[in-house]
Amino acid sequence: MTRRDAVVLRAFAGWTVYVWVTRMWNILRDGEHGTAFKAVHMVLAVISVAFAAAAWSIVSRNSERNPDRDPVDIGS
Repeated sequence: MTRRDAVVLRAFAGWTVYVWVTRMWNILRDGEHGTAFKAVHMVLAVISVAFAAAAWSIVSRNSERNPDRDPVDIGS
């Protein structure tokens, strides 16, 4: 995995967590939506954050195995 790939995946993971934490904060404080709506979105948030954590973990594991990997190959 190139450094650029790692940065993109980590940015994806961070952005996903930020979006879902912000969204859940807003949904839970909003009185317009019912319990079912909030529960479904909470499940979606947990799943999305879990995928983001898994992506971050894979990048970290891969980076630890190949710390001397060459920088981004523009031709690929």
